[in-house]
Amino acid sequence: MSDERPPVLIATDVDGTLLDEDEKVSPRTRAAVQAAVAAGATFVLATGRPPRWVEPVVEGLGLAPMAVCANGAVIYDPATDRIVSARTLSVEMLGELAEIVARVIPGAGLAVERVGASAHDAATPQFVSSPGYEHAWLNPDNTEVSVADLLSAPAVKLLIRKAGARSADMAAELIKHVALQGDITYSTNNGLIEVVPPGVSKATGVDELAAPLGLTAADIVTFGDMPNDIPMLSWAGRGVAMGNAHPEAVAAADEITHTNAEDGVARVLERWWS
Repeated sequence: MSDERPPVLIATDVDGTLLDEDEKVSPRTRAAVQAAVAAGATFVLATGRPPRWVEPVVEGLGLAPMAVCANGAVIYDPATDRIVSARTLSVEMLGELAEIVARVIPGAGLAVERVGASAHDAATPQFVSSPGYEHAWLNPDNTEVSVADLLSAPAVKLLIRKAGARSADMAAELIKHVALQGDITYSTNNGLIEVVPPGVSKATGVDELAAPLGLTAADIVTFGDMPNDIPMLSWAGRGVAMGNAHPEAVAAADEITHTNAEDGVARVLERWWS
């Protein structure tokens, strides 16, 4: 994709990318996104967040774009609060992964993300964790259950958490032992790794939304900052890494913009729309 030809679809990561250091959409970024959408571009969120954590982003943007959630495993429509599609790790896969984790990352806690019909489906406990699980974020909303119960139903994502560890080290160790049980990535280096169904990534999620529109990777610009963004950064016609991005995300991108605190996403979009 050349700078002269504007993208038809924009897909951006949320934390560390679209949001600033206060986890807000800045006025400049909001204006840039709204200008692109007003001009006819399709705007998509592509995040590791579960659907229930998308609402604050929608409020900050002032629009409700389609969202690729759980690192590609879930397609969510916030305008109608509807789960459009979900790909899951089977009970068998979860059991195999749990056994491997117990051997190679002793002391790690487990959690799973599940989805119902909507982001706020009260009938489905959506974030279920093993006893004593230490949340990596500041907004814990987990339901503690036994490990057997945790592994008893399919899940869109398995989370493996070990406080004080580095996510990169955990992922490197787990990859040695995992064949096709799931795709391993991380969005923070704070001792948390995430496993989604095999073949699932933010790139496959964005493509799921782009293909019915007749769009290919060449029509798309993507923004990201962490290893879970690498598939879509390398797949898109133009992949843009943030100035604060992980070195592996930088290596996968076509260019580097300013940091999320400096409106890096907006600065790129303003080339075409302002």
